[in-house]
Amino acid sequence: MRIRAITLRILQQFIHDKRTMALMFIAPLLVLSLMSLVFNGDAYEPKIGVASGAAVFSTALEAQKAEITSYDNDESSNAALQAGDIDAYITMKGTTPGIMLEGSNPAANRAVMMALQEAMQSLQPSAAGSVQNQPQISYLYGAEDMKTIDRFGPIMIGVFVFFFVFLIAGVSFLRERTTGTLERLLSTPLKRWEIVLGYVCGFGIFTVFQALLISWFSIQVLGIMMAGSFGYVLLMTLLLSMSALTLGTLLSAFAANELQMIQFIPLVIVPQIFLSGLFPLDTLPLWLQRVGLATPIYYGAQALMDIMIRGKGWNDIALDVFMLIGFSLLFMLLNVLALRKHRKM
Repeated sequence: MRIRAITLRILQQFIHDKRTMALMFIAPLLVLSLMSLVFNGDAYEPKIGVASGAAVFSTALEAQKAEITSYDNDESSNAALQAGDIDAYITMKGTTPGIMLEGSNPAANRAVMMALQEAMQSLQPSAAGSVQNQPQISYLYGAEDMKTIDRFGPIMIGVFVFFFVFLIAGVSFLRERTTGTLERLLSTPLKRWEIVLGYVCGFGIFTVFQALLISWFSIQVLGIMMAGSFGYVLLMTLLLSMSALTLGTLLSAFAANELQMIQFIPLVIVPQIFLSGLFPLDTLPLWLQRVGLATPIYYGAQALMDIMIRGKGWNDIALDVFMLIGFSLLFMLLNVLALRKHRKM
């Protein structure tokens, strides 16, 4: 009877906690649906630039479902490679094809090389006579021995920074509420924006040390590729931490306990991870690509890849910086508005 009583009590708690019920039955379906869209997306179609002297490859590559762009000079093709508009550029020197890979994405590199190999095999004998040697391969970014950790490391740095700051900030701010500390502050003449800014600054000091530690450990100890400035890496991890901090404190206003705070993870963090750049967004439905563009982790991950793999500087990461600042300011504003429900008038 006592066991039955405990069982019934637990069941009643779950039934009356609508958010927990939704997490158990709806959230897994949403995450699985997202995984299905990501893993069952269209095969990646490489974007290949072809020099005018290598036009013999164009038709054969198009038959391999590659997106072909013709270039009359190396200057325009190099600009396209640096901007990420194409994955590779093919030229001809005599009978030897040369291919310059953008190099930062091993999946794109493999797709390009497979398309090129199939194209060379499918060329007619008359055309094949003009292509007698194996292609000479070079890399704009990265290298042939680029490891998997070099590709995914920058993304995972951003993910880990965002995840832990989000969780710790949300639970800590929730504890301030449940212990009555926040309510006492709201009863003082302090303005809501002053309270929010104070909490952000207080938690933010610790996020600075966390961002520094994660960035240093990943590069110096784990040996993840670092082609750009460590200062820019630190800047992006700090901005990611700030957006995670403000988002975590915002969502904590809608949680009654730590369990409910953790329930936001599969709904808020997991989708951002899938859309951060771990998988090519080009293969996803257009509406899902747009969802990815509305998430902080996407901009942080893209900037970290630009810095660490491609060695790019301020001009290339400025948009990502301003987007993360914008997310943080938006979440702070919403935090101020959310405190209205807790202030006793």
